[in-house]
Amino acid sequence: MMLVGDGARLVDVAGDRTLAGEELAAEVAASGARLAELPAGVLFARMSVDLASVLRYLGAFESGRAVALIDPALDADVLAGLVARFRPAAVLAAPDGDVPDGYTARDGDWVRDSAEGVVPHPDLAVLLPTSGSTGNPKLVRLSRQAVLANAEAIAEVLGIDAEEVAPTSLPLHYSYGLSVLNSHLLRGATVVVEPSGVLGRGFWDAVNEHKCTSLAGVPYHYEMLRRLKFDPEKYPSLRTLTQAGGKLRNDLVAEFNDKIRAAGGQMFVMYGQTEAAPRMTTVPSDRLAEKLGSAGPALPGGSFVIKRDDGEETTHPKIVGEVVYRGPNVMMGYAENEAELAEGDVMGGVLSTGDLGYLDEDGFLFITGRLKRIGKVFGNRVSLDDLEQAARSAGVGIDVVAAVPAGDKVVLFAEGVDKDTCKAAARALSERLHLHTSGFDVRPIDTVPLLASGKIDYRTLEGQV
Repeated sequence: MMLVGDGARLVDVAGDRTLAGEELAAEVAASGARLAELPAGVLFARMSVDLASVLRYLGAFESGRAVALIDPALDADVLAGLVARFRPAAVLAAPDGDVPDGYTARDGDWVRDSAEGVVPHPDLAVLLPTSGSTGNPKLVRLSRQAVLANAEAIAEVLGIDAEEVAPTSLPLHYSYGLSVLNSHLLRGATVVVEPSGVLGRGFWDAVNEHKCTSLAGVPYHYEMLRRLKFDPEKYPSLRTLTQAGGKLRNDLVAEFNDKIRAAGGQMFVMYGQTEAAPRMTTVPSDRLAEKLGSAGPALPGGSFVIKRDDGEETTHPKIVGEVVYRGPNVMMGYAENEAELAEGDVMGGVLSTGDLGYLDEDGFLFITGRLKRIGKVFGNRVSLDDLEQAARSAGVGIDVVAAVPAGDKVVLFAEGVDKDTCKAAARALSERLHLHTSGFDVRPIDTVPLLASGKIDYRTLEGQV
């Protein structure tokens, strides 16, 4: 199965150009041919929201060249660490600045000097970094089959066909944004490539001009759209809203569901992880109001069980435990270095999500928390431990700090500091992770509470959020 289906179109708003049919196929093939000339090894592609980035990705995918999709705003030191650990054949659309040892700048890329490199496993297609903007991210290894299976399942439950027109409302290095691209191209639909995002004026001009039919957003987007008094009636072609990237509060789900239904459309709430390529559930739009708070049933081809504290798995309703997913879209495993790129599938289609939750009597999943210390900032997964370290190393005078998740932001309690120090810390975290400062709520606290073991009492702090 090819990723780019018959009839698929790419509309490049910035370049005022549309690629379709034989012309699109030729551009994708030409991209693949250029990539084939590079040395052996994985490719690193810095994925901006532009036509060139999309064609590089499609050229790699369709030609069987494993490609890691990299945030173009990733800190230079983190990128340098990834290059050192994985020795990519090339860094495509390389940043300005010093070229790493062993690489040569060529036509805007960094190309490895040595022809010697680890050949990735033949099933490996796409690699996406885990949360790690503040540390050393691992790469999630996704097979071609996993990517295609997930794109097909999403297209099925959302009813995507050749008439759909989706704008690029999310970054393309982000698994949710990539899944929008994949699921539409697979079904021969249209993707409108527009870089300014949901809060940009140019984006909404493009929605109207190109008659976009759907909008994908994370909770932060819906919070902002509410403040902006978004009215789907102003965009007659828009008939589908989708939400993933973290839990949107129930009142906003209800509000936007009511708005889009009043305009004759529908809303879908989804749940996933990068490790699942990335979607695992979708709440059917006609049951959204009835199942507020739910992540929905598993996608076609997938299933859930709940792992209890005693290690036993169950599907009985209302029993809370770790959510375990099985499906064809589960990753092959992680890679922490170049050698691991050659490994095969070590997961067997089973993903222990690290999320706590339960199933109801209809098989709808409800997420209640996290086993591990991961938070989300505007849909971006971040390590809470990494955030604490970043706050301590920011040079603003914070030594003792505890981070806890709080919906679509993170609260950090800083011991013995004033409010100005807290503001400075929030700015530092914002600059480091390239996310808006409002996502980091840094609060002063007299003493960070500890457990008898001397470890931070995070549960008490979570009760203060």
